[in-house]
Amino acid sequence: MTTRDAGTAAGANALPDGPITGGEALARMLLAHGIGPLFGMGGFQLLPFYDACRRLGLSHALINDERCGAFAADAYARVTGRVGVCDATLGPGATNLVTALVESYNAGVPIVAIVGDTHRDHSWKNMTQETRQLDILRPVVKEVIRVERTHRIPELVRRAFAVATSGRPGPVLLDVPEDVAHDEIVFQASDFYADPAAEAAPSLRCRPASADLARAADLLAKAERPVILAGGGVHLSQAAPALEAFAHAFGIPVAHTLSGKGAIACTDPLSLGIFGRYSRIANDVIETADVILAIGCKLGEIATKRYSVPPAGKTLIHLDILAEEFDRCYPATVRLWGDAREGIEALTEKLAPTAEAARAARAGYATEIDERMAKWRAEVAPKLSSDERPITMARLMTEVTKALPADGLLVADGGFAAHWGGLLFDTKRAGRGFVPDRGFASIGYGLPGAMGCALAAPGRPVMALTGDGGFNMTLGELETALRMNLAFTLIIVNNAASGYVKALQHLMYGTGNYQSSDLREMNYAKIAETMGAKGIRVENPDDLSGALAAAMAERGRPTVLDVVVTRDPANMLPGVDSRAVKAKKGDRVA
Repeated sequence: MTTRDAGTAAGANALPDGPITGGEALARMLLAHGIGPLFGMGGFQLLPFYDACRRLGLSHALINDERCGAFAADAYARVTGRVGVCDATLGPGATNLVTALVESYNAGVPIVAIVGDTHRDHSWKNMTQETRQLDILRPVVKEVIRVERTHRIPELVRRAFAVATSGRPGPVLLDVPEDVAHDEIVFQASDFYADPAAEAAPSLRCRPASADLARAADLLAKAERPVILAGGGVHLSQAAPALEAFAHAFGIPVAHTLSGKGAIACTDPLSLGIFGRYSRIANDVIETADVILAIGCKLGEIATKRYSVPPAGKTLIHLDILAEEFDRCYPATVRLWGDAREGIEALTEKLAPTAEAARAARAGYATEIDERMAKWRAEVAPKLSSDERPITMARLMTEVTKALPADGLLVADGGFAAHWGGLLFDTKRAGRGFVPDRGFASIGYGLPGAMGCALAAPGRPVMALTGDGGFNMTLGELETALRMNLAFTLIIVNNAASGYVKALQHLMYGTGNYQSSDLREMNYAKIAETMGAKGIRVENPDDLSGALAAAMAERGRPTVLDVVVTRDPANMLPGVDSRAVKAKKGDRVA
């Protein structure tokens, strides 16, 4: 096994003679794994770790809320593929991680979360801030690893990275008691090594069984109207280039989930756009498909429009790294258990002799897709270019798509930001250009997500879309971003409401029947300026283009773009084609 050792990684920070603390051993193991930035808020339990981070030159940023630190680590990991790292002190620090770790767990994002814990000699004697934190955190991570002996720190850190990056990636909790972090023992330099494969996901790849591949290839070769459904697993496997090549080689259109956007470019003639709850043309094409190939897709509620897409009885080939996802939401005809990229490449090899004939046979099908998408764009064009005031979400998303270059990144917070972004934002190349928090869809991901992306991709333009409610939750992290000299554009969808809830109340109970869904009208541009960021308030849709350009030109600090959008709850939900939404009690329409 090729290894990386902390001595090499640390350069001048060679292991000193004599004992070192458990906290320093932990820092040296992170150094050996070549980690990027850490996010956390310290406490007494992890002070030796913090001191070692300072001396060894690890990039650690004080965060204002532990949840946001884990969100930032999550976004960093999604964009780079590398393991994101965050830390928290015991008790409230550890429990503040829960929401963010559920996001990473459900979305398959590799994270190592380090938490301090009580001194073992004093546990369960009413220690300050003590709680059963491992019982609380265990359900939201792939594995809990508690360090009971200081000398085992190198071994257990390697274990944490191996688990986080293998199979379906996810978060791992490393629990470090106070006495272990402060303990001093003698280590050998040879103790501090890492497997470079475990620095990023997927650390291990495997191909589906050959017999299953043969069955899948046979079904695809005979299909006249096949469709690919791409989920977030395509990006976790770094499989977008392989999928793009596969789709073009065999003339197969691709629809995507919110997390799968960018599996192929949204501007690609074979792109069907998003499918499920919000759809351009994808749902109608899926209706007539004869074979469906789902790749890295859980086929959950939103992607399937509450389990109505695809319609029952379709031939489904399901490729996924997690066998438990097979048949959970839709029965599979063929189950391809393996890595997404490996599976796509294996199918490409199986189908290679049929490529030319398949493309020719499906030429009319591909033309139909291109024409249907062009028709959809023409039908919604008046909405996309609307000059209404307050500004419509459709116009805002159109201007964002125009402004972001092909290498740009758009972070989308939970709720409206992800839904409107998923429907209308167009990626211009294959790969992860859209970063939504759809594992848990928590509000508050936008700002810390932008921070993680800015650190993950220096030089690439980063925009983030969040609501006024989401910004209210995480306002303190603007101070963190300023302290870190991060440049990105945070677009606040300012509708003076918890818009998602208000829109649903409007649909369910009628005009004027709103409860606890209105916010105070705020000028977030002025708040941003007061804190030291650049603030721009936009009330006229014709000013959007210039404001976005000015924001992207800003260097060394974030820009808050406060966009005043519609206050009409009847027009808050994505519906650029103006179809009326009918809702009955018990329905969840968005």
